Amino acid sequence: MAKRLDQSGEMSFLEHLEVLRWHAIRAVIAIAVFAIAAFLAKGLLFDTIIFGPGKVDFWTYRMLCQVGDLIGSDLLCIEELPYRIQSRKMTGQFTMHVTAAIVAGLVASFPYVFWEFWRFLSPGLHRNERKTSRGAVFVVSFLFMLGVSFGYFIVSPLAVNFLANYQVSDIVNNDFDITSYVSTVCVLVLACGFMFQLPVVTYFLTLVGIITPPLMKQYRRHAIVIILILSAVLTPPDPLSQVLIALPIFLLYEVSIIVSARVTKRRKKAALKRLKQEQAGKA
Repeated sequence: MAKRLDQSGEMSFLEHLEVLRWHAIRAVIAIAVFAIAAFLAKGLLFDTIIFGPGKVDFWTYRMLCQVGDLIGSDLLCIEELPYRIQSRKMTGQFTMHVTAAIVAGLVASFPYVFWEFWRFLSPGLHRNERKTSRGAVFVVSFLFMLGVSFGYFIVSPLAVNFLANYQVSDIVNNDFDITSYVSTVCVLVLACGFMFQLPVVTYFLTLVGIITPPLMKQYRRHAIVIILILSAVLTPPDPLSQVLIALPIFLLYEVSIIVSARVTKRRKKAALKRLKQEQAGKA
């Protein structure tokens, strides 16, 4: 059906909302399809994925043990995770089953969901902006999946190991509620997924002139302090774990500076080109 246009040849505000509504509906359907599939695959979702970071044979713990063998230390080998998971609410297990399925659906369908919203946003960009933003769906999806993997294989197991072994007294046992465990893992994974969008956010903020490479370099020391504090909060109190968290975030910050510099250089070239065209037109 043809879109009704106003006298300027553009869609009205309500028509834009209608287009956005259909993009959102398709995105929600995609999330729902993957969420239903994850809900039905209960054993894979919980026994293998959700509870994976809480098992001593998890991939991360095995890799840490191998690193410990290489450096001649057994401190990195995780031999026990002294905790139990319980459900203290009648609806606890069902609620977390639904929650975990929705999170899994969101993660699995993220590339398509972002593609739908990019299809809505991209027509509003100028020709040069669309050209420079080519490949945005791939880059955003790749960074998100990279962040999710980092959160699942690095941050989550380190956090579970720390919290499972932390005790204020020997008479207190760690019996975690399933809502607490599942929520913690899901939040860490999603937070890392969105945190890895820093270069993309930097790109668009530089594009509109809010931040510049000199500004990011000026506040690099502040960023390092914030990153170290963040890594200390998320990880056990040992240098290796903090480095494993802080180093990728710091690299993302440096990559963001490079991205900002490239965007700034491209904007200057475009502005110089327009200036030359205007001067040629006046001549």
